[in-house]
Amino acid sequence: MSEELPIIYLARHGETAWSLTGQHTGLTDLPLTERGERNARQLGERLRGLTFAKVYTSPLQRAARTCELAGFGAVAEVDRELVEWDYGQYEGRRTAEIRAERPDWELFRDGCPGGESPAQAAARADRVVRRLRTVQGDVLLFSSGHFIRVLATRWIELELTANARRFMLSTASLSAVGYENELSRPVIRLWNETNHVSA
Repeated sequence: MSEELPIIYLARHGETAWSLTGQHTGLTDLPLTERGERNARQLGERLRGLTFAKVYTSPLQRAARTCELAGFGAVAEVDRELVEWDYGQYEGRRTAEIRAERPDWELFRDGCPGGESPAQAAARADRVVRRLRTVQGDVLLFSSGHFIRVLATRWIELELTANARRFMLSTASLSAVGYENELSRPVIRLWNETNHVSA
């Protein structure tokens, strides 16, 4: 194939108070911390020089503000399907607290009572993937950690339960998915790059 194959860049939002404490932050609309804002600007520096046919952001302020501070607020389209996993009754809780009640609980296998099931999260990611594959050119997305992991897993056509939990993702990190040689070979090109982020 003579023309370059598109790349989908996946930017996780900057730090929030709950990402610091390890609390599950689904639809709770938290702002970035001061360090989260600083790292969002540094993510913008990392992205400088790249051009995108489309930029999409979750409507949640942690992602939208990261998008804005990275320099893409004026061109980004809000996509409600990029919101984080809906944790239902587990919203605001830490994994250790949940496992005190359900010792074998695994988000990507069990989902959350009153929230999204893994099948629902995967179906939402599949809809996003289908739309992304129609864009001519590179794309930049701003979203949240667990949903980006679901999206990447579905991009490379893997089953969610056994695979998404293996992709660690830091705040303000940059990842990318795309193709190897042809459109029939989806791959992960870059994962959890954080060289631009302040410690």
